[in-house]
Amino acid sequence: MDKVAAKVLQLAEQYRDYTAANLSRLVRIKSLSAGEKEMAAELKKQMKEAGFDHVRLDGLGSVHGRVGKGKRLIAVDAHIDTVDQGNLENWSEDPFSGRVADGFVYGRGSVDQKGGAAAMVTAGRILAELGLKNDLTVLFTGTVMEEDCDGLCWKYIIEEEKIRPELVIITEPTALGIYRGHRGRMEMRVSFKGLSAHGSAPERGKNAITMGARACLEIEKLNERLNGDDFLGKGSITVSEFVSGSPSLCAVADFARIHLDRRLSAGETKETALAEVRALVQGLPATVEVLQYCEKAYTEKEYGMEKYYPTWKLEADHSVVTCAEAVFRSLFEKEPRVDKWTFSTNAIAITGIHHIPCIGFGPGDEVSAHAPNEKIAVDDLVKAAAFYALYALQWNGLTKSSPGSK
Repeated sequence: MDKVAAKVLQLAEQYRDYTAANLSRLVRIKSLSAGEKEMAAELKKQMKEAGFDHVRLDGLGSVHGRVGKGKRLIAVDAHIDTVDQGNLENWSEDPFSGRVADGFVYGRGSVDQKGGAAAMVTAGRILAELGLKNDLTVLFTGTVMEEDCDGLCWKYIIEEEKIRPELVIITEPTALGIYRGHRGRMEMRVSFKGLSAHGSAPERGKNAITMGARACLEIEKLNERLNGDDFLGKGSITVSEFVSGSPSLCAVADFARIHLDRRLSAGETKETALAEVRALVQGLPATVEVLQYCEKAYTEKEYGMEKYYPTWKLEADHSVVTCAEAVFRSLFEKEPRVDKWTFSTNAIAITGIHHIPCIGFGPGDEVSAHAPNEKIAVDDLVKAAAFYALYALQWNGLTKSSPGSK
């Protein structure tokens, strides 16, 4: 292990309790999408206490903390909203306890993904102490509304705040693997228009439920024949909601609607996915559409996007990936696991829409995301903090100008 890596790891270990305590404070704050105000204030406070050079909120309420004052920019991202706790009977303790015990921090969001936020605060503290050279700044973002609409926060950062880093590290859970892609997704709605008639004479009407049910069976068949990619895997499609309506429960249904969750592998696009579904309902009185998201952030800023989240991946030999591998080896003296996420992240906007190179490296295992009894190992937090700090130092030494995409 070289001297710089050893120093970074030593500092990350030195701040073990500090990182765990910071995460505990974050977990104790309930922060559902569009309700992150208190969480953002706490993260902003932690960044200032860690010695960041500048900390602010953007228009949507995401936290921006900068270390360094150079013109070149790389970013590390953690979303600060979480899903709700679900059925409390499935939890063995308070989901918002933030308890630190037995080498773990317990509670909702510890893995998904406040653990990444706490680790990046410690990484910022390490970088503030060691100093950055070569005209580099590291932007640490605590982003909002990701659980409701992944990528929306970074769409705002890039398109409205006009911030475009050279690369971004996503701190979503990877069990300390290096992730270089994931499938995209989109949300579609298919609406069927029927004709009501008395339930005693259904032949006089056109049953929208029957139309929708037949379409559901065809969608199940479509899922089986979708193609895939050697790295990302196959695409998928499933019906996640079925809604219907009629003049009464003694009448033929004149309306039905299904909601589709479509996961997109390499080569699949919004246009190809729409065409597949439209072909299934051809000849029926049906409309197929991609849904829109538009909500108010806790700042009262209203913002939205189409619910199409593009697929992305970096090639295995991309400089952003190979740098991550070199950093991992320097710190942990073993080979990293390079893989992909099952779920979707803010990278759909960063790389999928705006083609900024992105990798994932996060503490905790994604199987704990959205699950009861969520907890994260403090060891993971220490290693993640060291990784983010050394990556910035390593990238800083590799190049003095933007490498672009390979």
